[in-house]
Amino acid sequence: MKKIVLITGTSTGLGISIAVKLAQQGHTIYATMRNTDKKTKLVEAAKTANVEINIKQLDVQNTQSIEDCINSIIAAEDRIDLLINNAGAGMVRTTEHATEEDINWVMDVNFNGVVRCIKAVLPYMRQSKSGHVINITSVGGLVGQPFNEFYCAAKFAVEGYTESLATYITPSFNIKFSNIEPGGISTEFVNNVLAHITKTGGMIDDEYAPILEKYITSGTGRTNLYQTPDEVADVVVTCAQNPTPPLRVRTSQWSEEFSRYKTELDPTGALQTQSVIDTFI
Repeated sequence: MKKIVLITGTSTGLGISIAVKLAQQGHTIYATMRNTDKKTKLVEAAKTANVEINIKQLDVQNTQSIEDCINSIIAAEDRIDLLINNAGAGMVRTTEHATEEDINWVMDVNFNGVVRCIKAVLPYMRQSKSGHVINITSVGGLVGQPFNEFYCAAKFAVEGYTESLATYITPSFNIKFSNIEPGGISTEFVNNVLAHITKTGGMIDDEYAPILEKYITSGTGRTNLYQTPDEVADVVVTCAQNPTPPLRVRTSQWSEEFSRYKTELDPTGALQTQSVIDTFI
């Protein structure tokens, strides 16, 4: 079935790969980004793949921007079948070093942005008694990691939020929810994280510095940690095409092993979700 798909964060990396691959499957794609001046890479990728992609402005930190974009899609298509919340931002800062502005920003982009987009599409999906929301989260939403406490906190929040929605909206209105949980992705994401460090004062030379250096060195040496955007996008496409998609799915053997203490008993989250439904509903 041809789906109307809305994707956030498609100016680089994973967002571009997801948009192109779903367009190749014959779906109608609305690829969005905060700044449409950065659409060149997506336009070139679509041209190379010989697919048509509709590009629209959407800032996940701006409710009016989200509503304007979604209203225009509804006016043209009368529905949205699939929302993929891909927009996100990382931050490497200790609790002592992070400013309140830093914390609010990373939580707003990674968590509140997801909530805003879901809140805006939910009435239309509920009306049609169908739909699928895919959130690009992270193994950082399952396992806390050094120097990433606020990024992980935001992703943990998305995981809990999605789990909660799946316990009553899915059985009541046939709207599915999925969290895609990659490890590292070889995209501009890491470069943007480093750029944010520089922008907010750079590395601080104190007692945390040698620990941070060890963390960064360890990460760059683990080649099995990283996947290409296309590899992760393939998992997203498979999930999107599944009539009974899992609540959560890791995207690599590394991410499975890394989070195994949290996921081995219930890899997809289906058992826990059913337990909550049986308990409360």
